[in-house]
Amino acid sequence: MTQPEDAESGISRRRAHAQGSKKRNYAHRRAEIITAAAELFRRNGYQSTSLAQIAEAIGTDRASLYYYFSSKEEVFDIIVTDVVERNLTIAEGIRDSEGSAVDKLHRVTNQLMTSYAENFPFLYIYLQENMAQISGKRQAWADRMRAVNRRYERAIGEMIQQGLDEGTIKAVAPAWVIANGLMGMVSWTNRWFNPQTSSVSAAEIGAAYAEILLTGIVKSAAMAELDGHDGSRREKK
Repeated sequence: MTQPEDAESGISRRRAHAQGSKKRNYAHRRAEIITAAAELFRRNGYQSTSLAQIAEAIGTDRASLYYYFSSKEEVFDIIVTDVVERNLTIAEGIRDSEGSAVDKLHRVTNQLMTSYAENFPFLYIYLQENMAQISGKRQAWADRMRAVNRRYERAIGEMIQQGLDEGTIKAVAPAWVIANGLMGMVSWTNRWFNPQTSSVSAAEIGAAYAEILLTGIVKSAAMAELDGHDGSRREKK
């Protein structure tokens, strides 16, 4: 008597067959699913979107989606991975470009804030993920994202260090402390910024945050005159 096929192993075999026999069609269908899922996540929110809704959006049934993705989390991880790794490439490109640290920090702050808006709400959902608590099938993805995060933090820190070495940034703290302050300012916008309803654009917020941070740490003749003169500052307030 033939034993019933294990559901998960059966899906895995059929998925492998689909990948091998019709690679172009398979890739095209996966792209359709990702596009539909991204729109639903954006419109309805990640938690409120189900695989059944994604399937309905592309005119198929939920069971058919398992040929392409094992879960809603896998679809989301793919969307986020592309965005996060693209941001890393841009940040490292800015770090390695010609120019002063101050200019680079302005550019990278604007780039990160603009990316949050263009890829809303995926990066904000990603920020809310606790990588330390992800396990099982998503562990490899979490490890990959942690590595990307470390490289991004290093890129920002090296731009700060460039400024410290140039003497254009005050040595108020180690480079990594200042870098985490910059990233924390921008990342905290996940608590209140929605580009679909905000009266202030992401570009304006990015420019303002860069100005707030850099005005406090960039040396200037005016600020130098006030160094150590708290009384003068109080009088001018």
